[in-house]
Amino acid sequence: MGSKPVSTMFRFVVLSALLACAFGAAVPGGLAPLWEARIVGGKETTIESYPYTVSMKYGGSHRCGGSIYRPDVIISAAHCVQGVSASNLAITAGTSYRTSGGVTKKVSKIIIHEKYSSSTVDNDVAILFLEEGFELGESIQTINLASAGSVVEAGVKATCSGWGALKEGGASPSVLQFVDVSVVNNADCGAAYGKGSITDAMMCAGEKQGGKDACQGDSGGPLAVGNTLVGIVSWGYGCARAGYPGVYSSVGYLRSWIDSKL
Repeated sequence: MGSKPVSTMFRFVVLSALLACAFGAAVPGGLAPLWEARIVGGKETTIESYPYTVSMKYGGSHRCGGSIYRPDVIISAAHCVQGVSASNLAITAGTSYRTSGGVTKKVSKIIIHEKYSSSTVDNDVAILFLEEGFELGESIQTINLASAGSVVEAGVKATCSGWGALKEGGASPSVLQFVDVSVVNNADCGAAYGKGSITDAMMCAGEKQGGKDACQGDSGGPLAVGNTLVGIVSWGYGCARAGYPGVYSSVGYLRSWIDSKL
């Protein structure tokens, strides 16, 4: 794990507890952090299907996901970049492969939400500005942001895309994956995770029976409905476990903050 800061993409497995001890993590509800990239229950796809999806690189290795909002602006999660210098990060777009291809641009500036909390994972959003914008094409495209104040209705299908293992604790495949999950209302999600754990700045998506989910390191990546970014991969209990949907930052709630920084 080296010098990477603690991720708050919470996944309750043995290695998580070890990392929490190692990094002195502050985590909500007794959950512990783990840093790896995964999508569970997904299918292999190509970047042309989700051309707004990017890989955040730290020291040349995949660290988190992100979404292209403008050619030179990436939307990701605060916990992916907290304590990290912009000079150590780069963004790769335009490739279906985690470790090869595409176009890479250096990050010049990072803005983290002023009210982001590493203990509650509230307001888990960051904006990354690139030194040079991407040239748009078939494999590199921007995505729209959910309108300010909008809430996605429960039951709506949303898509998460990223690079990662096919099961909790598994190895990460080299090819881009996607998974479709159903939006869960915040009241039901809060009942699962505990009173006060799900804030207005969060939204949830998953399947009651489990089996489909985003997971560690997919952190910061997109949850989209069509070509609209509605959520940012943030945290959750386990990976694709029944009764525990994934928790995402709500772009509709955070849109006004994003606009204010641009």
